[in-house]
Amino acid sequence: MFNTVTPREAVAHLQPDIWAKVNRLHVRKMIAEYAHEQIIQPSYRHVKQGWVCYVLTADQPNIEYRFRAKILRLNHWYILTKSIEKLVDGQPAPLDALAFIVEFSEQLQMDPALLPVYMEEVAATLYGSAHIHAQESPSSAYLAGAGYQEIEHAMTGHPRFIANNGRVGFDACDYRSFAPEAASPMPLLWLAGHRSCTEFTSIAPLEYEQVKRQELGRLADDFDAIISSKQLLPAEYIYIPVHPWQWYNKLAGIFAPDIAANKLVILGYGQDQYLPQQSIRTFFNVDHPEKFYVKTALSILNMGYVRGLSPYFMRTTPGINEWVNTLVENDAYLRETGFCTLREIATTGYSNHNYEQATRTDNPYKKMLAALWRESPLSRMQPGQRIMTMAALLHIDMQGEALLPALIQLSGLDPDVWLKQYIHVYMSPLLHCFYQHDMVFMPHGENIILVLENHVPVRTIMKDIGEEVSVLSADIALPEVAGRLRVLVPDEVRTLPLFTQIFDGIFRFIAAILEEHMDYPEKRFWELVANVVLEYRQQHPQLEQKFEQFDLFVKEISPDALNRLQISNNRQLRNRANPFDVPSIGLVENPIAAFRPASSFTKMATL
Repeated sequence: MFNTVTPREAVAHLQPDIWAKVNRLHVRKMIAEYAHEQIIQPSYRHVKQGWVCYVLTADQPNIEYRFRAKILRLNHWYILTKSIEKLVDGQPAPLDALAFIVEFSEQLQMDPALLPVYMEEVAATLYGSAHIHAQESPSSAYLAGAGYQEIEHAMTGHPRFIANNGRVGFDACDYRSFAPEAASPMPLLWLAGHRSCTEFTSIAPLEYEQVKRQELGRLADDFDAIISSKQLLPAEYIYIPVHPWQWYNKLAGIFAPDIAANKLVILGYGQDQYLPQQSIRTFFNVDHPEKFYVKTALSILNMGYVRGLSPYFMRTTPGINEWVNTLVENDAYLRETGFCTLREIATTGYSNHNYEQATRTDNPYKKMLAALWRESPLSRMQPGQRIMTMAALLHIDMQGEALLPALIQLSGLDPDVWLKQYIHVYMSPLLHCFYQHDMVFMPHGENIILVLENHVPVRTIMKDIGEEVSVLSADIALPEVAGRLRVLVPDEVRTLPLFTQIFDGIFRFIAAILEEHMDYPEKRFWELVANVVLEYRQQHPQLEQKFEQFDLFVKEISPDALNRLQISNNRQLRNRANPFDVPSIGLVENPIAAFRPASSFTKMATL
């Protein structure tokens, strides 16, 4: 049912030429992102053929890296990949990403206790990257016109994090079974949790039996029969979808007392086939795409978190989603832009009382058995539309070609027109949620689905609502169920999520791709961004006081430093109670500050 490999097959893709290629690409990313966050400080040497030549000295002065680069806005390092060379005692040496971490561990200020785990995550990231390169993945030109799942499974990881696909806990067989870029369609396991330990919560009028019947069909009767054969009552149990890895590696052993007491009953595999999405623990039903997404707990360490799901959070997730969705649907401007959310409409969580009573603090053992059901994005599409993860706009294929230029070319539109439309449908709704409702999302590439018509974005769909929405004001009335969304922060940092998530997390990379692959002026892209902000401002004069108070045209900004976060604690990037208490990359020039209106805003800047 799942992929098994021989010892040789497990490492067949680790060929010298492929390994050298992925290490060169990763060292480029390491230098670029560490330098972006000012963790390391390359030194200027001289200019050569339009490029600035830099040298980077390791903790040991006999080791140095030389490369050519251009520094773009937001301190983005556009490095010429082929120019990177490593010298040890003046002699050329091969590029090695893990050696780089060791050589710069003092400058990285790595805790010695965390360093080996960080290195393991980077090694696993390289292992996966080598697998992708060995498979000759689809070209960017092909993906520009491909289907949603083809694009989803061609993505290669977060653009900023150095350790972005570690998946610590997976073995070589698990990688081929469960990693998004390698997996084949697979079924989920189902367990039955006794109602004394299990809660089901949903958005009215959806009820447990409806979810059970929709997701399992006739198999629900077979599962009921399994419960009855143990002289137990099906009505006393709630059925829970489970990641197969979680069952074999965590639940079967750690939850053994509950299994022996029939508080937890193994039912078997479901019939529907699923594909894991970029987030690893979220599944898309490929047999019945109209059915719900399923998100399960998965206790592997990946990109700063052990990827569990909290039964406690599951209790309020549907209510939070309903409140956010109602707010969005009732807002005329958001309706006009087509912005919408994918609701997490039902959840279930199982509380292991032994671990709940053992510690009062939050920990991964309390998040091992929970699941949620999210609406399918297909339910939000119209005829003639297709969908694409926004992460695709940052995708570079194995031949070094970018997807974004291919998509613009397919549309037949002038780049200015395409980009202005994209920036509008992505950013304008987020600006409105911030200025009108004091609400911020986490709109990174994996959380946004673009709806396209004729290869042009026409609107956006936001997902991952329950865990990644914050309300930044005490003045916004929240229902009790959504109380955990409120995060009160000083006014001077309220715009930080916009600058971090949108400007630094997405637009910085888009501007660099346009510069590198299309010779499209970076300044022109940021001018388009500024024009969208000004256009939104012109359309909402009633919010003028807030535009002045929370000014997006400030001279300097200081986005979050995500790699600094991961280096300091690779098991919890952010504290939900205080998500703004994070290190920054330092002050950098705001790329739209140059387009600030000369005086009080009177009219929109024109193209």
